[in-house]
Amino acid sequence: MALMDFIKKQFIDIIQWTESGDGTLAWRFPMAEMEIQNGASLTVRESQVAVFVNEGQVADVFGPGMYKLTTQTLPVLTYLKNWDKLFESPFKSDVYFFSTRQQVDQKWGTPQPITIRDKDFGAVRLRAFGNYSFRIGDAKLFHTEISGTRGLYTVADLDGQLRGLVLQNISNAIASSGVPFLDLAANQIAFANALSTQLQPEFAKIGIKLEAITVQNVSLPEELQKVLDQKIGMGMVGGDMGKFMQYQTAQAIPKFAEGSANGGGGIAGDAMGLGAGVALGQVLAQNLAQGLNPNAAATAAVAAAAPVTEISANEVMATLEKLGDLKTKGILTQEEFDAKKAELLKKLV
Repeated sequence: MALMDFIKKQFIDIIQWTESGDGTLAWRFPMAEMEIQNGASLTVRESQVAVFVNEGQVADVFGPGMYKLTTQTLPVLTYLKNWDKLFESPFKSDVYFFSTRQQVDQKWGTPQPITIRDKDFGAVRLRAFGNYSFRIGDAKLFHTEISGTRGLYTVADLDGQLRGLVLQNISNAIASSGVPFLDLAANQIAFANALSTQLQPEFAKIGIKLEAITVQNVSLPEELQKVLDQKIGMGMVGGDMGKFMQYQTAQAIPKFAEGSANGGGGIAGDAMGLGAGVALGQVLAQNLAQGLNPNAAATAAVAAAAPVTEISANEVMATLEKLGDLKTKGILTQEEFDAKKAELLKKLV
């Protein structure tokens, strides 16, 4: 009776695998001290592939379906043909199941800025991140190249390898995309398509099919980001230089005002109080006039070239007070103050 129980335990009648949803890519059917019975049933579900390995070599690959296993369909010898071997067959077969469904929302990113060569800026550094999805495309190749004889192989085990392939091919993808470096952030779809084209043959070398990849963010260096911001500003005004100067001037006014309100920092603040604000106002007024009336450019040029001969007494007194403060602080000498005072008084004549 014990012998019959032993014999019954040596044969497998049904071979199948139900995924547990834990990110398993490859799973080996438990075959310890057992053999597949002639005529056993193999069930391979949708999104699965079964690989038979006999004496260390892949014997066959089965797609979705139900199969009856016989000595004609598999190179497997059961114990029934090896009574003289005391139930220890020298022919061992292992069955590996592989999940072929998509593994979605896999993350990739640059842990450190990577150096990219650009025809306009030379060597630059950037950060980028996104996600991708993949599936096992060639189970036999994946078995021989990656998972091997391990009883369990998961997405987490493969994650580092695939991330490394993405990072390794980013530079080539940018070069082949034809997208200027400054436009990468605004053309993430084109960047992703170029990256996908670059990565698909690299993934295929290990039996993986890249289904999709996205680029969710590209971070440029600070100095290049400023250039990009200026380019965006030009785009907002249609490339018109006059309007762009108006845009730049309008952006600068709050900074000048803030500096003036905070005292401007000694000499710089006094200089701001004396003339910088007036000059800035003149530039803004001229640009606004040209923007509203393109024919006013010539008039503005003539007006700018004409000498200013009239000045009010109040303006002279205000300026003299400023000069007096500078002399008190030791910034102007008595001779410099007197010379400037004489020059201002002449304008009242």
